[in-house]
Amino acid sequence: MKFDLSDYETKGFHDEMIGENGSVRPHYKLFQEIIQKVGLKKLNFLQHSADRSQLSLGMTFNVYSDNQGIERILHLDIIPRIVSGKDWDVIDRGLRQRIIALNLFIDDIYNDQRILKDNIVPKDLIFSSATYLKQCAGLKPPQNVWSHITGTDIIRGDDGKFYVLEDNLRCPSGVSYMLENREILKRTFPELFERLKVRPVYNYAHYLRDMLESVSPVSAPSIAVLTPGIYNSAYFEHSYLAQQMGAELVEGRDLIVQNDNVYMITTKGLKRIHVIYRRVDDDYLDPLVFKKDSLLGTPGLFEAYRKGNVVLVNAPGTGVADDKAVYAYVPRIIKYYLGEDPILPNVHTYLCSEKNDLTYVIENIDKLVVKLTDASGGYGMLIGPTSTKAEQKEFVKNIKRNPRNYIAQPLINFSRVPTLTENSIEGRHVDLRPYVLYGKEIKIVPGALTRVALKKGSVVVNSSQGGGSKDTWVVD
Repeated sequence: MKFDLSDYETKGFHDEMIGENGSVRPHYKLFQEIIQKVGLKKLNFLQHSADRSQLSLGMTFNVYSDNQGIERILHLDIIPRIVSGKDWDVIDRGLRQRIIALNLFIDDIYNDQRILKDNIVPKDLIFSSATYLKQCAGLKPPQNVWSHITGTDIIRGDDGKFYVLEDNLRCPSGVSYMLENREILKRTFPELFERLKVRPVYNYAHYLRDMLESVSPVSAPSIAVLTPGIYNSAYFEHSYLAQQMGAELVEGRDLIVQNDNVYMITTKGLKRIHVIYRRVDDDYLDPLVFKKDSLLGTPGLFEAYRKGNVVLVNAPGTGVADDKAVYAYVPRIIKYYLGEDPILPNVHTYLCSEKNDLTYVIENIDKLVVKLTDASGGYGMLIGPTSTKAEQKEFVKNIKRNPRNYIAQPLINFSRVPTLTENSIEGRHVDLRPYVLYGKEIKIVPGALTRVALKKGSVVVNSSQGGGSKDTWVVD
């Protein structure tokens, strides 16, 4: 069976392959021609091969809400998402602007607090945030960079423009899938990949290693990736990145602090560690400072960090800029520190902590997307138009009980891209998570993890909620 464009539905959405006049967009034309020749039977065979490749590579994750304890693959749809070089350059400039401003903001919050004194961001909003760490007051990380690795979630609206949906500045995940998806797709469509001259992403691990070395207190550092362990949902990524960088993969129990220096326990004795790329949340890093019952961290780690004997990447405390209520102020943050308007605008956001916004959200909860300010992974969220009256009533009760913990946004019709189903190719909603590395300089590889809502009509792309992924091809 051939892919018939006449059956491909685009009404009511911005489709990234088909334009408003029904013609194929220029950067998708070669792809469309080759897919026509391949046919759906061959595509389904290639999809099956890609699924087996993922399993053989161990590209699996756990879903914490699933009590079955089954590891799953993050389904890779073999039809790539193709982004024009012109569009990517806008994303690149917008991300650089955003991460510079957010790092200046975090540094200011924990030091001079100018932005609070000037009433640009409310003090109560910051100090009531669950992710604000008073233990980080006065800290000065190397080069004043707090968030060295950022995964920013971007969507394309039905107007064709890009918007930032949320910032992830603590322990953003998914980059290993971006890298492995690319290797699988290069083997799946070698001719297409070559002819389109897709921009490479293979050097991400090199950039990551270079960035970690650039923030080290010594010239030839020992680097470790700190993981919560094999039962963490992103353990594949932790081990993959450690292997790609030639770094040590450690758990908290593998480290010990002596005289405010951090060492890895080995069969040959203690080995000094200078830089830790930590994939353990702030609260669990050090039981002497944060959660006293944490078994994931290392006692004394935070003090070693404060004294500059080890560098933690990302720095503790960056989560204050992850707060979804703080997100609403990012355009003002960019203007305050850089004197510029955002290149990538926010989605309009209602703060339930503000009286007028609260009233509007409660009266229109059936039309809005409501989110917990400190949740992630698609949890703690209500999609008004698809929710039940009982769910809406429960959310209203929770919002009234603690308005500070909730924000709301209009339901955005994410753009759609062609996606392989069992019997056809159909449009599915997607978002985009590019990765920004920030050390002595900013590096952004021209690619990203595209997350796709596999269920028809759904806009929930999170892997924990049944979403999948695509390889993102940036082409000129």
